[in-house]
Amino acid sequence: MSEQPAHLWIVGGTRRDRDAALEAVLPRSDVGEFHEVSSHRRGRGPYAGTAALLNLVVPRVWARSPELVTAHDVELLSVAPDLESVVEPSRETLTSLAVPEERTRFYGPARTRRLAHGVVEFLNRWAAESGRPVTVRFDAVHAADATEQELLAIVLRRVDPARLRVVVATTADPLPAHATELAGALARYAVRVDAPATADAPAAPRRGTDPVLAYVESDGTSDDAGERSAYEAAPAEIRAGLHDARAAELERTLPQAHRLGALPYHLERGSDPHGAGLRTVLEATGRCVDMGFYHAAIELGRRARALADPEREEDAYCTASTRLTSSLAVLGQVDEAEEIYFDLRSRFTTPMVHLFSNYALGMLYTRHRAPDSRNHLTARVHLHTAIALASQMPEASRSFQKVFQQNGLALVEMHMGNLTRAEELVTEGLARLDADLAPGEHELHRSVLLHNRGQVRAALGRIEEGVADLSRVIAADPNHPEYYFDRASLHRRSGDTDAALADYQCAIDVSPPFPEAYYNRGDLRSELGDTKGALADFGYVLELEPDYLRARINRASLLLEAGDLDGARADVTEGLAHHPDSADLLCTRGLLALEDGDPDAALADFTTALDHDPALYEALANRAVIAQEQGRPDDAVEDLTRALELVGPDASLLYNRGYVNRSAERWQEAIDDFTAALDLPDADPAELLWERAGCRTASGDPDGARTDLRLCAGLPDSPYADRARERLTEMSGAPEPA
Repeated sequence: MSEQPAHLWIVGGTRRDRDAALEAVLPRSDVGEFHEVSSHRRGRGPYAGTAALLNLVVPRVWARSPELVTAHDVELLSVAPDLESVVEPSRETLTSLAVPEERTRFYGPARTRRLAHGVVEFLNRWAAESGRPVTVRFDAVHAADATEQELLAIVLRRVDPARLRVVVATTADPLPAHATELAGALARYAVRVDAPATADAPAAPRRGTDPVLAYVESDGTSDDAGERSAYEAAPAEIRAGLHDARAAELERTLPQAHRLGALPYHLERGSDPHGAGLRTVLEATGRCVDMGFYHAAIELGRRARALADPEREEDAYCTASTRLTSSLAVLGQVDEAEEIYFDLRSRFTTPMVHLFSNYALGMLYTRHRAPDSRNHLTARVHLHTAIALASQMPEASRSFQKVFQQNGLALVEMHMGNLTRAEELVTEGLARLDADLAPGEHELHRSVLLHNRGQVRAALGRIEEGVADLSRVIAADPNHPEYYFDRASLHRRSGDTDAALADYQCAIDVSPPFPEAYYNRGDLRSELGDTKGALADFGYVLELEPDYLRARINRASLLLEAGDLDGARADVTEGLAHHPDSADLLCTRGLLALEDGDPDAALADFTTALDHDPALYEALANRAVIAQEQGRPDDAVEDLTRALELVGPDASLLYNRGYVNRSAERWQEAIDDFTAALDLPDADPAELLWERAGCRTASGDPDGARTDLRLCAGLPDSPYADRARERLTEMSGAPEPA
């Protein structure tokens, strides 16, 4: 091993093999503080290894730096719920507090990345303050949930191994398709160590332990071939009894830690799989949906559907199905979700099954399908059916159900461009809930309706009303970051940049790391001329997400404008590694080539950029500069004309085309371009008048030239004024007055 600390990737067939390989390259005596955890999802479910680590670390940090724990309480409690006995949540939202029957909003798929980044920043601080190097070994990562695999990919990229060395241990089998990021991070940031088999003979049995019991007590994670084969050969009733006993032990000692992993695993294999097992798997599925752990929810939902008999357990079968389909839809697996809705509608005549299925199908067709396969008319048909069914519901639920379905229809109408109708539906829904429900009832859905109405009103151009609706939502739900983010956008549209900046800061303050908020604030800061602030925001975005394209483009452009060519070049190179077809990055690379004095390379980049985005007018304008310098005025005029067609009247582009036409002695065309540019607010009138005077002189119009020169000479604070007076003197033979 190199003396320089590095993350490690230990690859071996069994835990015993991986143990031996790690000890060979990194003896325990050399690692400083050492922790080892299992990432196998069958133990603690999502974030299995991370939760185990945090349960060890957080109480120690709390004792000396409670403010650090509080700053990350959302992510710590989401990842390791056992910590509720140590950490009191400080940023609850209506979503997190909603009782299950009132939960009408679910987290987006990006939430787990925010949680992961927050945990990584907590671990970085912990390791920095620990005073000595820390090593953490995560075993069985090949069998981890997607949440853990995503987090470890970010850990490998963002954590300095000199402070916190991470050891990821897996088998040699390929990682799942959803773990592509982890596979890339292991290849880039970790040193791979292949573990040879420690012996041909099976491992010695654990002293005093029956191999069947040992396998069950491993929560089914043991990779010992003897234990596994003994378990598989044992009578079914023996296995069921051992699973029951293990489940009872977990419920007595650590129920919170294992309710998404080991507990459902044991109870669905115990003596009552269709009773206690099904209930526990369903509960775990619901918890994972609520927390946004969608890969785990899909796995658990499929298991629950397999346990539920649709003929005798319609409610359980439908609950499992809807939780499964909700998760499939969020992750874009819409065809499988649609098949399950067809299955439900073909099996059951229960109105609520058809009500929910039609609503969900409407959402599939208006929101979850890929843009080119959405069908808003089909979505509207499904929502109309859902509303008709809601109208027939019992009186106790009729009002809420109808409002809920109409809110879905409002989204469809908005997507179809019927904004006024969308606003009417949401406003009617709010009025109905206020009239029919008690204060405090369904507060979450009321907030959803208000938020949606604010968005629709803003889309109608009624920004003040949109801000008012969002302000009411924020007053009711002050810890929900997206509301501040959306209100900031409206403030920005109205020109209230101070309020926009304040709202971006609030979104940042109440959320785990939120890249979009930093990006939008950086974009606004750049617009306001705060280059330092913009660079800081874009830099943090890129620390979180190196492939965030717009942040990469914007930072490279700012660095280029500031004269930091090396910094800009590094950003362009890294950006193109992630997005090789980015026209903006290729255009920036072309500008860097011009700075380096290599017009041929610049021309190639501008042309390639236009191949990817023919509407990138910056590439057209810069390619025109090269064409003019290379003596190809026709090509230059063609590119500048196309750029003007794309962006409309633009003083700079018109000036450049006029300059090319003047150089080619196309006097009238040049005069027309300079004249058109003079009418624009961002023009430099002195320079344009000077250039037009020259063209008029060359075209035989001395009177017109004198008029332009006199106008130019009368403009204050212009270097062209003195030149214009000198030219007039030359033309008349008498000095012009200053």
